[in-house]
This record gives sequence, C-alpha cells and structure tokens, in this order.
Amino acid sequence: MLTSLTTAASAHHERLRGEIHDWIVNAALAGNDDTAILDGVCARLDAAGLPLTRVAVSSQLLDPTLDARGVLWKRETGATEELYPRESDPQANEDWERSPFFRLLESKEATIRRRLDASYQRGEFPLLDTLQTKGATDYVALAIKIDESARFGDSEGVISSWTTDAQNGYSDGDLAMIAAVMPAIALAFTLRTVHRTARTLIATYLGDDAALRVLGGNIVRGRAEPIRAVIWNSDLVGFTRISGTHDPEAVLAMLNDYAEAQVEAIESNGGTVLKFVGDGILAIFPDADPERACAQALDAARAQCNSIDALKLRRADAGLPITDVHLALHIGELLYGNVGSPRRLDFTVLGPAVNEVARIEALCGSLEQAVIVSSAFAEAAGAARGRLVSLGRYAMKGVARPQEMFTLDPEISSPG
Repeated sequence: MLTSLTTAASAHHERLRGEIHDWIVNAALAGNDDTAILDGVCARLDAAGLPLTRVAVSSQLLDPTLDARGVLWKRETGATEELYPRESDPQANEDWERSPFFRLLESKEATIRRRLDASYQRGEFPLLDTLQTKGATDYVALAIKIDESARFGDSEGVISSWTTDAQNGYSDGDLAMIAAVMPAIALAFTLRTVHRTARTLIATYLGDDAALRVLGGNIVRGRAEPIRAVIWNSDLVGFTRISGTHDPEAVLAMLNDYAEAQVEAIESNGGTVLKFVGDGILAIFPDADPERACAQALDAARAQCNSIDALKLRRADAGLPITDVHLALHIGELLYGNVGSPRRLDFTVLGPAVNEVARIEALCGSLEQAVIVSSAFAEAAGAARGRLVSLGRYAMKGVARPQEMFTLDPEISSPG
C-alpha cells in the first residue's frame, strides 16, 4: 500500500511539474512579462501545497546605466520588477557581497541551501537572518547557466532564490519541483532580458526615434522617408587645442560631461540625437508640426546654454578644462533612413539642409555667438520667432545669396 501511495504521489508531482512548465512556456510566448509569470508560478506552487513566502529571480544586464534586473515576489505583495543601477555605493556593494547570490556566482556552485531552523548559524548572510526572524524555515538558491550564444554581455545565466515558512522546511519533492520548473523560468526571463537589451542597445546607439524605426522593420539599405525636420548641429569650441594639452582621460571626461548636458536638453524637449561626430552632435526635432518642432528646438537650445553655464562653473571650481558650445539650428527637407553597405548601415539624415546647418554653425566663431538660427527656421517658427533677434545678413560658402541669421534674444531667459 505504501509503495502504491508513493508511486501515485510521484506521478502527481511529475504531472504537476509538466503542467507548470508548459504554462510558463506558453505565457512567455504570449508576451506575458516576468512579473506575471512569477506570480502565476508561485500561485500554482502554493495551490500544490508548497507555501512560499519570497522568491527572487535575477540576471545581469548589458546596459549603460543598469547592472542587473530582477523580479521579487512576496506573499503579501506579489511580484515586482527590480532594477539595479551601476553605481559606486559602498553600502550597496557591501550588502551585495554578503548576499547568497554573490556567493553563488563567486563559487560557481549550482545550489546553496540553508535550513532556517534551530540549527541555523546566524551571521553568514544578513538577508537570511532577517528572513528567519520573519518566520522563514528554509531557503534555497539556484543558478541556471545560459550558453553565451543565447545571451548578451558577461552574464552567465539566471539565479533565483526560494524561501518557505513550511513547518519542516522543504521536502525532497519540493526541491525537485523547484529544480524542475526553474529552467523554464530562466528561459522566459532570458527571453525578456535579451529583448530588453536589444532595444536598449539600439536606442543607446541610434537614438529613440531611429531605434523605433529600425525595430519596426526599417533595415533595408536605401529605404528612407522624406521628412521636414529641425536640424541641430553643435560643436565644442577649441577642442583640438584642449585635446592637445590634456591627457586622454581628462579629454574623454570633458566630452562626456558636455555631451550629457546637450543630450539631456535635446531629448527632454522632443529631439533625437542621431550621432556624435567627434566632439560634435547631430540631432533632429522630427515633430510633424514645424512650429512645434522649432519651439522644442529653441527650448532645448536655451536649456543647453543654461546647463553648459552651470557645467563650466562646476568644472572650473574643480580645476578641470572648460570650453563653450557652438550651436546652429536649421529646418529643411531631409531623407531619413538607411545608408551604407548591405551589411553595415547607418540610420541618419541626408540632404542639402544637413550641409547648410554645418556651414551656419561655422559662423558662430566669427559672429561670436553661441547659437545661430537660420532664416528658414525663423520663418517656420511661428510665435516662437519672438524669441529670436536678427544678426543681419551673411554669406555662406556654397550658398548663392547672403541669408539673414538670428540668435536667441538675451532678454528672454525662459521659453514663451
């Protein structure tokens, strides 16, 4: 009789593991996010008699600002996503290095288990001390390796932890159940992570608007869309001189500081950065309404000037090299899309207006202006033209007739 009961229980657990495994795969294919999947798994395990109190799933990220991402499920609150920024916080680093996950990764072990009963020796992991205080009785952490061909960066896979408050902790069947469903969870988590990483990397290197177009299928050489947009062309003043008199690390730090100030101004006002050309930036404001695009560009120009002024004060106080930014704004008809070889493309803008804005930016030095705006821009700006003052008419190389140029009215310090 006992043998038949054991056999029946084993068959039940095997069937349940298969059902949960299939549910995870189908949920991932249906586009459910990690929080929904972990919520569903924990609900099914609880219904099967495995009382979980806390489950965490995590992996490293290939992301310029985030080091890792995870999903944390708690009985009281359900599942929530957690993002871990790249930062040098001594306390956060110390907490991480005293965690079971850190031990798991450093030791290359597949599993760490600690019974949180009377035999547990406190002090090894502060997290587990806290969990025991809250009534947990057993803890297991698992590492699932993912081959490098199926992941980005130096992450080796997915790690998870499972905490219970069952009176006697985990049974062998409970541990077998967790181990059986974890590969499907890791696969679903990796699918989501790879998708997120791809979108982040494309947006990081192409800009949000171009990234959306590429991810939407615009990847064929020669496929370009005619658009009318405001063009931003900015450059650092005297960069060659600065780079020749300071060490490379200082020059790179300065480039990053100035780029951050400009990109923040551009993107927070509806623009998209297309590329960095040495110390210069090419961006567009692609709003379909020319007046709104011009107003956004002027907002960005003013915000950039304010940010650069503040940046120069901070860097000067720290004894670091400083410079100014020359900026030209223009508007015109552009081709926006793919150019290059069949296997090496750039998503950018083409057209006479791109060359013209570069020539306008070159006037900033001789006219001693931080910002110069073309007559075409001023004509398209509508009400925002009131924020500009004329600099007079000037000739440009390659342009048949002199054109009137404008700059920001110094008496208007804020948009409107």
